[in-house]
Amino acid sequence: METPNAPNPEATAPPGTSADVNRRLGALLEQIARGDQAAFAEFYELTSRRVFGMARRVLIDVELSEDTTQEVFLQVWQNAAKFNPEAGSPLAWLMTISHRRAVDKVRSSQSSTDREAKYGASSQDIDHDSVSDEVGSRLEAEAVVRCLETLTDTQQESVRLAYYGGLTYREVAEKLNAAVPTIKSRIRDGLIRLKTCLGVS
Repeated sequence: METPNAPNPEATAPPGTSADVNRRLGALLEQIARGDQAAFAEFYELTSRRVFGMARRVLIDVELSEDTTQEVFLQVWQNAAKFNPEAGSPLAWLMTISHRRAVDKVRSSQSSTDREAKYGASSQDIDHDSVSDEVGSRLEAEAVVRCLETLTDTQQESVRLAYYGGLTYREVAEKLNAAVPTIKSRIRDGLIRLKTCLGVS
């Protein structure tokens, strides 16, 4: 089936009364249900402006309205056999499909926009947090280096070996040729000065 791309602006409703129009459209739907492409083309020509108009009123956007019109007529082609004349006229059935499709398109577009906004906000939060953390870590590291410089040479060396070198008190003592109690004292005093410098209680 070749579905026309957009409603023909020249297409008009068939002449005659509303009853005549609906009778003609009802007959065409019966033929479409049997796979009659010529009937489908005529049905499209007779109703496309109405469908496009409905879509345009709901969606505003021309391209979205054209897409929706296409979807409506594809649904007509696939579901013509489901039309029940006792439930309403062919035009009422068609307009109901058109309105539902247009509303679905609005919801889909809004949902997509919301998802993008949500993703954008979460991405910004992640970026902001990671930058803040990195800056915070750098500032802390700079503060520690600055405060280490306020220690005596022996305190600095003992603290660096124990906390940055990962050595035990005994290993630090052996490395610096000092007694273990002396090393413990240096490290304790060095840490107290560091805490004071860093403002850590």
